Amino acid sequence: MSASAFGPEVLEIAFRAVDVTGVFCAAVIGAKLARERRFDAIGFATLAVISALGGGMARDVLLQQIPVAFTDPFYLGGALFGATVAFFWRLESKWTNRLITVADALCLGCWAATGAQKTLALGLGVLPAMMMGLTTAVGGSIIRDVMVGKIPKIFGGANLYATPAATSAVIMVVFFKLGMPVLGMAISIIAALIFVLLSQWRGWVLPEAPDIRISLTPRQFRQLLRLRDSRQRNLKNTDPETKGEDISGNDPD
Repeated sequence: MSASAFGPEVLEIAFRAVDVTGVFCAAVIGAKLARERRFDAIGFATLAVISALGGGMARDVLLQQIPVAFTDPFYLGGALFGATVAFFWRLESKWTNRLITVADALCLGCWAATGAQKTLALGLGVLPAMMMGLTTAVGGSIIRDVMVGKIPKIFGGANLYATPAATSAVIMVVFFKLGMPVLGMAISIIAALIFVLLSQWRGWVLPEAPDIRISLTPRQFRQLLRLRDSRQRNLKNTDPETKGEDISGNDPD
């Protein structure tokens, strides 16, 4: 086997390992939420599978493809394994949370890039590719939070998560157009990892909408209309031709 043939295979295996690891970590995160809500084993499995596979399944359905979770047993198996681990162990130590954060950041870029790449490979445009990249990366967490009656964290108040995913999707779009999707996948993963870790460390969040209020009562509105009409009349009165007609040698008084 030549080096040129060996390199892409190794990269594909590495990307697949990151993907499945991300499925496991996302399942653990979903299962930890199930523990907070004191769910039973069915609740653990449901939130784990939705958290880990919901975004990819939504993407494939929108693209009219058979979901990968139905054709590759490692994905569903990884999600259920994550649910099982979180069911029997609390996984609340500092180092466990750090490992989950790093692995989740790795898979975030991988999923965003995968969604964008699949969309572009079907001949769709850049904006659909961005949308599918974000759907793949954060769709599962949105569905999971809605299922338990929570406002999804990516909607505000939490450290940046969807923004790194969007960045990874943009990177993949650029490199796909350049004919280098493998390199694009690698850079997308690294970029998301750095972006998420910096966001966690620095506490970066997106700004909220400014609190600008415009209150205008009906009376004030009528006053504005009268002011506008008054200014228009003044402009007509100061018109050069009108002024020329009104000029006389005598004082008007």
